[in-house]
Amino acid sequence: MTSYEKAERPARLSAAHRVVDGVRITTLRGEIDYDEKNALYRALLPEGEPVLPVVADMSGVTFLDSSGINTLLTVHQRMSDAHGRLRIAAPTDNVRRVLALTGTDTVIGCHHTLEAALNA
Repeated sequence: MTSYEKAERPARLSAAHRVVDGVRITTLRGEIDYDEKNALYRALLPEGEPVLPVVADMSGVTFLDSSGINTLLTVHQRMSDAHGRLRIAAPTDNVRRVLALTGTDTVIGCHHTLEAALNA
């Protein structure tokens, strides 16, 4: 009998962090779906780190589904509860459309450029 197990696959989402003037910039690259929602959460709200304002640079995100939207909204709420703030910067056209269709862009500040998000 053969066992069919879910093969381990490389992560499809990567994140890099830097802090500029007290704001954590998280640069995201890849796809955000159900399999990557926990990675997104940890990238935006790192465990054991102080809560800083966060700008999610989504210029490298090629796909975003409802799991990613729910994670963004959860992070936004948790940050608001801790007196932090989440902003989205430079989403690709596909991601911007999903944010607009779901109304997420009315809850979380979305900006066309990283600079605009940092200055908001």
